[in-house]
Amino acid sequence: MGKIIAIVNQKGGVGKTTSAVNLAAALGALDKTVLLCDIDPQGNATSGFGVNKRALQNSAYEVVIGGKAARETVLRTQFRNVYLLPSTMTLAGAELELVDLERRESRLKDALAPIRDVFDFILLDCPPSLGLLTLSGLCASDTYLVPIQCEFYALEGLSQLSATVRKAKQLYNPLLELEGVLLTMYDSRLNLTAQVVEEIKKFFPRKVYSSVIPRNVRLSEAPSFGQPVLYYDPASTGSKAYDAFAKEFLSQQV
Repeated sequence: MGKIIAIVNQKGGVGKTTSAVNLAAALGALDKTVLLCDIDPQGNATSGFGVNKRALQNSAYEVVIGGKAARETVLRTQFRNVYLLPSTMTLAGAELELVDLERRESRLKDALAPIRDVFDFILLDCPPSLGLLTLSGLCASDTYLVPIQCEFYALEGLSQLSATVRKAKQLYNPLLELEGVLLTMYDSRLNLTAQVVEEIKKFFPRKVYSSVIPRNVRLSEAPSFGQPVLYYDPASTGSKAYDAFAKEFLSQQV
């Protein structure tokens, strides 16, 4: 049975989607079959795999709101072992529409259940907010992974994120656990980086990955070419960092 992991952080610009896309690609390259579900209305993960959002007839919106079968909506990407449940801007209205639907928190979980066995991992790229779509992602998941930027402001909001996770556990998904915390935009030359890392490790004891993602120009460029950095520039620092992270991530799977 495939493991479902929500990639969450309500703060934008922390490398959440970059981590979702590049972890999926790196796991695929390591012979794991991966489905990335883009449940962010911005659809950046969809673009990151080179998919033209305007040409899509079906997306995560049709699955979550319209009851469309996920199996009919999943796309095979051009990247090894990686599949995508794409997103378009139509998903932006889902937060309001979900309010009036029965079992609204479970709709994504129910949609993924029939295809769960097809994949080794299902990654959910959640929106940079703590609304109903993110809550749906947490309810559907076995674990959640938190990318955190190594800057002071990244520490703000961690208690809010933890409160949302507690709510999801208490009300909908008591088995939800923290997969791990990934440090992004890491710059070892800055004293502030070391201070922030120390605070994050206090907040999430024994859950911070030793692999870190540095600031890297190639990582920033790759999405505009519709490619994970592993394929855009395999020799880049960013590519090597996500490869190392994927291997560490796999080493911790039971």
